[in-house]
Amino acid sequence: MSRLVLLVPTGTYRAADFVVAASRLGAEVVVASERRQALASSMGDRALVVPMSDPVRAAERIVELARRSPVDGVVAVDDQGVVAAALAASRLGLPHADPDAVARTRDKAAMRARLGRAGVPQPAWGLAVPGQDVGALAEQVGLPCVVKPLGLSASRGVIRADSVPEARAAADRARRIAREGGEGRDNPGGPALLVERFLPGAEVAVEGLLRGGHLEVLAVFDKPDPLEGPYFEETLYVTPSRLGEDVLAEVAEVTSRACDALGLTEGPVHAELRIPPGQGEAGPPGGARRGVSVIELAARSIGGLCSRALVFGTGVSLEELIVAHALGRPLDQVRREERAAGVMMLPIPRAGTLAGVGGRDRALAVPGITGLEISIPLGRPVVPLPEGDRYLGFLFAKARTPGEVEAALRQAHSALDIRIDP
Repeated sequence: MSRLVLLVPTGTYRAADFVVAASRLGAEVVVASERRQALASSMGDRALVVPMSDPVRAAERIVELARRSPVDGVVAVDDQGVVAAALAASRLGLPHADPDAVARTRDKAAMRARLGRAGVPQPAWGLAVPGQDVGALAEQVGLPCVVKPLGLSASRGVIRADSVPEARAAADRARRIAREGGEGRDNPGGPALLVERFLPGAEVAVEGLLRGGHLEVLAVFDKPDPLEGPYFEETLYVTPSRLGEDVLAEVAEVTSRACDALGLTEGPVHAELRIPPGQGEAGPPGGARRGVSVIELAARSIGGLCSRALVFGTGVSLEELIVAHALGRPLDQVRREERAAGVMMLPIPRAGTLAGVGGRDRALAVPGITGLEISIPLGRPVVPLPEGDRYLGFLFAKARTPGEVEAALRQAHSALDIRIDP
């Protein structure tokens, strides 16, 4: 039986789906996490404590385990473990992404610098080091701008600013959020920040898998709700994209170029790209380029529970594709199902305590709705962006067309009664 090490950060949504995927592929799972698990004494070498904040030491622990009991693959389920997973797999001679390339995706300034040297389209940007006047840098980059921490994900700490005073205020807030997320602890001046020119237009998400340096685009999600700030809470993801074929071809090309520029050759990637206004369907004459730009690129799959919207071949999950690739197994079912699909990450309207979620039966009765998961327990705090780091829940839908999927998700969301106490 194959053995798979899963790097599972505390608080992740995704562990269960990867465990199920490994089970379907007949692989034994070793769970590597920051804390000793409740059943660790009975799990033996199937439970491992690793320092997720120290990728080198975490990889060493995995290599030590493999010397006692061979390992056939290493997968990180979320951002926190991707560098450790790449290091461990590299040292064990298993399928892996280059650790240095993966590390670049965890540092937005390093990623921007590499993309810039390769000429990959992206926003104008600058690095705001501690003590620097962010307002002056924002003027240099161009207003409106977006201020963001270097390592956080899920839009945490990402703030739009339309003026110099707003940029300075956004920097103060983003630095506070970055510190809470563990950035800049070794720097007395606090964490550095990225300042980017805000790019208007539609945004898409690309889900892909790299094999031998070739990017296979598994899905492109439209984001029908505008992401214009001041915060960037993602809600709707719908696939297949309704963009024109030539636009999607450019999206795929730019994503592939970004992977090449960063040095990524193996494993899952999740990218966010912007298409300039008015470029969604009918392109410029003569097939001219539109200026599709890379906003983010991560060496992992889509976050939260969003992957449940994706099914490949005859019922294969995204996690199964990732696990099979990590185990070095052949992949022959990477075509997404014919039906349109989508997910809504339930927005958090205000901070407080989750008191109840009513209307679930009404939401689930909407034609096309296939599931509803509330991911924050009742009685627990809910925190909106830019400070928040958890989704309230997820709605899933499938239908004949992307428009029907979007309509079903909006109708189901309107049926929910989300009660948040102060």
